Amino acid sequence: MKIICIGRNYADHAKELNNPVPKNPMIFMKPDTAILRKRRPFYYPEFSKNIHYEAEVVLKICKNGKHVEEKFAHKYYNEISLGLDMTARDVQSEQKAKGHPWEIAKAFDSSAVIGEFLPMEGYDAKNIGFHLTKNGETVQTGNTNDLIFSFDYLIAYISKYFKLHIGDLIYTGTPAGVGPVAIGDRLEGFLGDQHLLSCEIR
Repeated sequence: MKIICIGRNYADHAKELNNPVPKNPMIFMKPDTAILRKRRPFYYPEFSKNIHYEAEVVLKICKNGKHVEEKFAHKYYNEISLGLDMTARDVQSEQKAKGHPWEIAKAFDSSAVIGEFLPMEGYDAKNIGFHLTKNGETVQTGNTNDLIFSFDYLIAYISKYFKLHIGDLIYTGTPAGVGPVAIGDRLEGFLGDQHLLSCEIR
């Protein structure tokens, strides 16, 4: 199973981090050891003092595919969820300053929190609202109609470089509002009015 993540796929998020809006999807990967399922707690890693949450709509691939045409891309995912791309922002900044890759800031163990999956049927891929709360207060709100690169475009683009396998996950990008977590915080994610994700920081 691959965890494929898309960076800067909402213009407002790119702007809040003073990053340029990309002309092509920015792709990075996480190993399967990054997955944190079943509402298990996230343990604050010892190597960082600035862990940030990033709430994202997640697609589950249901069909193997390579060089998928965009017009057929909708056939390659049939389940959807909400996930958190947990990021060691201080480590990421250090790596960027050195011109080094920053996998250690994004792909560490338990950095891909994932909620429960729902059938894609009944959802309009271009108009899915979602939000994240921290300790009961809404901190991120997004809608897939604000994506720079749509789900289907992402499937087509990614599959040019990586063969898609059943069970692969695609984290499709985060809107503005990312921020730090502290031990004792509780993060809860909603797709529309469906409560799909709950994660305590320990």
